[in-house]
Amino acid sequence: MHWIKRITLYFKQMKSKLFFLIVLLLSVFSLQAQILEPVKWNTQLKNEDNNNKEIIFHAKIENGWHLYGLNIPEGGPRSTRFVFEKIQGAILSGNIHALNEATTEYSPLFELKLSWYSKSADFSQKIEITDPKQFSISGYIEYQACNDLTCLPPTKYEFQLGNITEIEESNNTTNTDNEMRMNVFTPKVKNNHTDFWTPVINEMNNIGENSVGTQTSLWFIFISGFIGGLLALLTPCVWPMIPMTVSFFLKKSQNRKRSIIDALIYGLSIIIIYLILGLAVTAIFGASALNDLSTNAVFNILFFALLVLFAVSFFGAFDITLPSSWTTKLDNKAETTTGLISIFFMAFTLVLVSFSCTGPIIGTLLVQAASLGDTTGPAMGMFGFALALSIPFSLFAIFPSWMKQMPKSGGWLNSVKVVLGFLELALALKFLSVADLAYGWHILDREVFLVLWIVIFTFLGLYLLGKITFSHDSEIRHISVLRLFLALISFSFSLYMVPGLWGAPLKAISAFTPPLHTQDFSLFDGEVKAQFTDYDEGMDFAAKEKKPVLIDFSGYGCVNCRKMEASVWTAPQVRQLIENDYVLITLMVDDKSSLPEPIEITENGKKVTLKTYGDKWSYLQRYKFGANAQPYYVLLDNKGYPLAPSYSYNENVNKFVSFLETGLKNYKENKK
Repeated sequence: MHWIKRITLYFKQMKSKLFFLIVLLLSVFSLQAQILEPVKWNTQLKNEDNNNKEIIFHAKIENGWHLYGLNIPEGGPRSTRFVFEKIQGAILSGNIHALNEATTEYSPLFELKLSWYSKSADFSQKIEITDPKQFSISGYIEYQACNDLTCLPPTKYEFQLGNITEIEESNNTTNTDNEMRMNVFTPKVKNNHTDFWTPVINEMNNIGENSVGTQTSLWFIFISGFIGGLLALLTPCVWPMIPMTVSFFLKKSQNRKRSIIDALIYGLSIIIIYLILGLAVTAIFGASALNDLSTNAVFNILFFALLVLFAVSFFGAFDITLPSSWTTKLDNKAETTTGLISIFFMAFTLVLVSFSCTGPIIGTLLVQAASLGDTTGPAMGMFGFALALSIPFSLFAIFPSWMKQMPKSGGWLNSVKVVLGFLELALALKFLSVADLAYGWHILDREVFLVLWIVIFTFLGLYLLGKITFSHDSEIRHISVLRLFLALISFSFSLYMVPGLWGAPLKAISAFTPPLHTQDFSLFDGEVKAQFTDYDEGMDFAAKEKKPVLIDFSGYGCVNCRKMEASVWTAPQVRQLIENDYVLITLMVDDKSSLPEPIEITENGKKVTLKTYGDKWSYLQRYKFGANAQPYYVLLDNKGYPLAPSYSYNENVNKFVSFLETGLKNYKENKK
């Protein structure tokens, strides 16, 4: 029983980390296209005498939110922490302390007393000036904000104080507190179009926001994970384990009711294990890094190579396995323990034993979910995968007689692996295409991509008909009806893509193929092309032509952007409105082309250098509109102010037409 005590101690030590994972899961579900900032900081420098001064950090907290206090004991949530990174011409006098009293309550979850602030909080740090001319202090505040429903991930606010000057009294101004404020850098792009960059976040909120795409994407990831879990069931590593595991539960307990409960807990344990894996991906990479992964060339090429490796593994060249010692140890733990811990170890053993088959599917799913840039994606994908994987174990435990009707293991399971290998190979090209588009290499344009997919799915059809075999395949004496229909689907899909070589839109796969404009030869003339890919130039042109503007924040790696362009924009009524009544400006937030000159801005108290056009347009979206998701469509007048609520991912053509007509109507009324 010694190891059980060690596990109990381990989970106590992990309490704060588990809390962080739960916080992260809840927070990413609550975040929509808008950027939440429930805590706003303000920094002041007050005089006490010539050399002694006091830095006041003031936090304004939105209603319903709270800010954790200082020095929360280890094992609790994240404390508010002040870090002074660089100090010149001054020394700190004493420690930072709070000026107002925090609310303190005992938390049963952490078995600790926790303190927090609501509405506002003030903190003080006294300093002694040693050299006024060289005085400079910079650092950051690390804090966490929560409300009754969710918590945001730990956030940093960077501050900088310097350039001390004497405050002179005058007849027109007085300052009873004798305050000196920090230098505040206003975000501003160094060009001649600052009027067009004026933030309109309040105006957007006043007319109402419309965020559609996030939930749709999450459902897509969940369904993809669920389908992946169903496919994993049909692999040689998982299928044979269903009757073995269910029989174990039925034999372990003479009470059938107890056996069913144990099997249900077993299925729930599988879900928890995979859900933790999905959360770990988000925790490791971070929310902002996931969006960068979607277009980073190095990562996309690694993803491409990884999926090709998975495909080769499924073709039978080698097996991806974990050390056998891991599964042996877990199996021994499951046999020597009892209760819930024993069932959990059994579920963990299944996960490791089946890794050679499920690993490539899980890897593909995590790569796809992470590349979408959605912080919830990996967790949602793993939840769908685990749910599909756990259902049979629970159902067969409840209805054991069903197992007699299950098809026995055989060569068909290996055929499933090979089919998955072809699908992995096709998906790998998607990631290579993203890197190719973002960096403008032009090695995988649309016609090249389509040719490769046509070949892959033609070979898949030939394999299903038994015309191509691998060394580990069983002999096929006749073609089953299922294989015949799958072969017909594969050949039909290949034929469907053939017209795309001459420019056919291929709306069914528009989310995966490169944009139509990358194709060298095209007979299709229904594509809607942006008049401008530069915001300032487009706004100048629209002002001269006296036309409203449609801003399209897009990305080369944005799947839903491609769907909108192929399914909605090509509709005659939408295309007519865009081309005749609007100036379309498409801004790629992942464009890796370098700016002529880097642009220095200050965002959230931190100096940032914009080096690429993608950096510039991504900053524009955050700074002017307070949003950071794509696709994101907004209609502007000739002064850069919104004409209608924003629009995101929704393939309803009538709604998009209504969106455009509303903006056009408001533009005409404003002119009057």
